[in-house]
Amino acid sequence: MQSTVIVIDDDPGIRESLESLLRSVSLQVKTLASVPEFVSLGRPENPTCLVLDVRLPGQSGLDFQKALSSANIRIPIIFLTGHADVPMSVEAMKGGAVEFLTKPFREQTLLEAIQVALAKDRAWLEREHKLADLRARYRSLSAREREVMARVVTGRLNKQIAADIGLSEITVKVHRGHVMRKMGAASLPDLARMADALSTTDEP
Repeated sequence: MQSTVIVIDDDPGIRESLESLLRSVSLQVKTLASVPEFVSLGRPENPTCLVLDVRLPGQSGLDFQKALSSANIRIPIIFLTGHADVPMSVEAMKGGAVEFLTKPFREQTLLEAIQVALAKDRAWLEREHKLADLRARYRSLSAREREVMARVVTGRLNKQIAADIGLSEITVKVHRGHVMRKMGAASLPDLARMADALSTTDEP
């Protein structure tokens, strides 16, 4: 999947220079002059990172980082600044920034940071896609199948589950088979891992 680097800087010269650099190494680039332009554009669905000037007109880069976090929008950020500022860089890194570079910076340093950021976003998107598929499979279970699954993953035997929820052992066995098939689980440990992953989401 093609990755995208989004550059947000109010200096046309910086935007043009960065676009030329990134295109020279075959990266897909989109340059913007302000945060509102990014907001109207929206987060691309493909692996993406932001190369963001700290001092932007209106909303600063750091304020934008906080706003993205508050809106639960995950996107790796590389900050650029014309002024070395230790407290600012510490705040940016604590907020999850991949890198904080002071202009002028080595082109190779920026390119390496971008590769790290894109790799992080690619891995996160892959996890999200897998989780979305897992949630869809879980939603395909009936209420009774979910009830059986919840007990199966704790290690309860069929006869114990039958006693727990007032079913015959053979009926529990049938439900258990349906759960394994619908969830695509190859084994009980596999099903337990799926249940663990679902427990970190808003699925019941």
